[in-house]
Amino acid sequence: MRRIIGADLHPVALPETGLALSGMLAQILGVRAGDTVELDMLEGTRRTVTTPVVATVEDYFGIRGMMEIGALRKLMREAPVVSSVNLSLDESRREDFYAAVKSMPTVGGVALQRLSLANFRKTVALLITTMASIYTGLAAVIAFGVVYNNARISLSERARELASLRVLGFTRGEVLRILLLELAILTLIAQPPGWVMGYGLAWVMKSNLAGELMRVRLVVEHSTYVIATSVVVLAAVASAAVIRERIDKLDLVAVLKTRD
Repeated sequence: MRRIIGADLHPVALPETGLALSGMLAQILGVRAGDTVELDMLEGTRRTVTTPVVATVEDYFGIRGMMEIGALRKLMREAPVVSSVNLSLDESRREDFYAAVKSMPTVGGVALQRLSLANFRKTVALLITTMASIYTGLAAVIAFGVVYNNARISLSERARELASLRVLGFTRGEVLRILLLELAILTLIAQPPGWVMGYGLAWVMKSNLAGELMRVRLVVEHSTYVIATSVVVLAAVASAAVIRERIDKLDLVAVLKTRD
């Protein structure tokens, strides 16, 4: 009932002989499958033994070495012993189970996997939601600032041309369309490089934040790209609304005199 789950979320079968190491531990020790490691026995017959590393398991919690129970007993030269027991509990018999456990002086404690999992998800969900909200808010502000700043620079550089078009008979809507078309094209062209850079940043964060206690998988859904693009497009639309107001208030005479 206590299975070893690999990176592909499938159970991992331990080899009959040899030692299997978690990926992080193998990285720390600088070993891989086929190498040998020395084990210092801290219980029973205290001795140092050499055993081969036959597999590495990419797990996400802690660092550990794993061995098939029969091979471990043979290595330790011990009789069959257990340090913990996993049980499937019928909720209707929970009180009976607690009463039975209390009558066993050798039982050090009981942990319910369901409650542990619920508490873990609650804590992690709160942390992830809070951090995601902060990052999304900062990203939206930065996106708006970049798009709006680009639009303002474009308007400042082309104010004379736009004013000249107005003098030649172009309407405000036509002048605005010329400016915003350029802004729209630049915004759309910037999306694919932004996706690549965002994925690269996520990979760097995932690699640098990986520790001995916990590691995470890098999973980027298609909806993530949709949300990111939507934020940028909304920022562009908001910038366009502000630029439109500035164009409506554009003083043609002052612009032409200043540029002359």
